[in-house]
Amino acid sequence: MKKVIFDVDTGIDDALAMAYALNSPELQVLGFTTCFGNVSVEEATRNTLAILELMEKSVPVYAGAAKPLVREPREGYAKRVHGEDGLGNVLDFNPTTKAEVMSAADFIIEQVKKLPHEITIIAVGPLTNLMLAIQKEPEIKSLIKEVVIMGGAVYVPGNKTPYAEANIITDPEAAEIVLSSGMPITLVGLDVTLQTLLPKSTLGKWRETNSVVAQFFANMTEFYMDFYESNYPGIGGCGLHDPLAVGVAIDSSFVETKTVNVRVITEGEEVGKTVPNLEVEPKVQVCTEVDADRFVQHFLERVIK
Repeated sequence: MKKVIFDVDTGIDDALAMAYALNSPELQVLGFTTCFGNVSVEEATRNTLAILELMEKSVPVYAGAAKPLVREPREGYAKRVHGEDGLGNVLDFNPTTKAEVMSAADFIIEQVKKLPHEITIIAVGPLTNLMLAIQKEPEIKSLIKEVVIMGGAVYVPGNKTPYAEANIITDPEAAEIVLSSGMPITLVGLDVTLQTLLPKSTLGKWRETNSVVAQFFANMTEFYMDFYESNYPGIGGCGLHDPLAVGVAIDSSFVETKTVNVRVITEGEEVGKTVPNLEVEPKVQVCTEVDADRFVQHFLERVIK
């Protein structure tokens, strides 16, 4: 069983990824760390606690970064994509549980030191928490087993700008520090995540169940699919960005990778662009192909129990 710290900025696909991870016996989620991104860090923390409560799972949550390393958070966050509450405007309760007192970065440091070479970090938001952890305690870079990141658009256009994917451009300086750190990193970017389509017909199947979780997830995901339809008319579903990072952590054979150095442009018109270079070290594993049908089937078997 793989020991995981799951770093989230909990919007809709983060919530789907959380459920997938929590329902996968291959993963032991030691804790969730939260970050600004899709929503504010306070909203991401609330949403993470709410999903855990909805699923009746007891996993500690650690609040993290409220803003990028050197920039201001983007205005409005990503609420056009994820709703005002970050969960498709369907969150109708306040979680009764609270986040832990320890910060996200300190939790990462504590766990990696306690369990050297055993921790997998799955990061599906801006990379600010992980950056803060490795800046505070650089020695943990050699003690982390692996990092699976949903971010980047190495060989394809971005989704926030023509050049940049949303998680990377939200804190490009943090992303540059993490990707150049030498840690064993797999980058699960738009190169593969845009090929993983959750069909709209799924929502009807979820609604046919008597499960409160399935109803909530169907209503939440419908908002996300409506956003996709408005941007990609006729697409008939939504991409499974964050869930694919979980899938890769469970079974790396879902993807094919290329080993390249990736640097992040931090200024100018192309800010946030992830640029590959075969000649330079350190290198990361960039996902370039995905067995989309097999992955989506695996996700659907797990996400709703």
